[in-house]
Amino acid sequence: MTLDQAFTGLPTDPAALAGVVQGLLMHEHVAPAYGLTLTEAQHAEAHARPVEEIVRRIVAHDARPLAEARPPGERQVGVCRHFTLLHVAMLRRAGVRARARCGFAAYFEAGKYLDHWVTEYRNAGAKAWTLVDAQLDARQREIFRIAFDPVDVPRDQFLVAGDAWQRCRTGRLDPRAFGILDMYGLWFIASNVIRDVAALNDRVMLPWDVWGAMARKDEEIDMALIDRLAALTVEPDRHFGELRAIYQDPRVKVPATVFNAVRNRRETL
Repeated sequence: MTLDQAFTGLPTDPAALAGVVQGLLMHEHVAPAYGLTLTEAQHAEAHARPVEEIVRRIVAHDARPLAEARPPGERQVGVCRHFTLLHVAMLRRAGVRARARCGFAAYFEAGKYLDHWVTEYRNAGAKAWTLVDAQLDARQREIFRIAFDPVDVPRDQFLVAGDAWQRCRTGRLDPRAFGILDMYGLWFIASNVIRDVAALNDRVMLPWDVWGAMARKDEEIDMALIDRLAALTVEPDRHFGELRAIYQDPRVKVPATVFNAVRNRRETL
């Protein structure tokens, strides 16, 4: 089944499509909030990269139309990136300009900006780009005490990686608040800047894929490169041509093989 076939009959509204995505996917690390204990095989589903593979697995498990929500325990497992990727694909199928953005959310843990992905779509009514967190269903809005509309995420609640980088570089925010699990710091932000550049070039990678100029220590960061990338990504429409050009830099472009930091191995794409 092609994506066009699978997406036939879906709504076209960003909010409605976010609801469809929520009925198809289960976040790997939020599953216990739904009373679920995932199997090893289910955890492995979070390493799926192409949207075609995600949809194929969903349909193979349950052939009903995608608009019909699956029970929580029967949903395809992923992380924020999978919710975003599927949402963006559905929006584009509906003729809506949309893209995945890599950055940091301020709404999961007080005082921290956690590694996260959201959708950014061109809101025709507002004549502006709007952020959508397609992961935040009613259960998650409750447990994380979300006070805003997930279909219109405030820009101070989700910082695209380039914005986070610039705020930390100028001392407005502390880079030690940015990351996830036990990994925080300027190096983490720098890596997400590269991931966001790749996403703006339609290579939406796994959050733990590592390549090119991504560093594991602050002193290893190519500061000039990340400064340049950050400046381009905070205004991607204005710098569209430059983003396309700089993506060809081998320090930035996704290679044929990347390092999967969760599985601790190199993987061919």
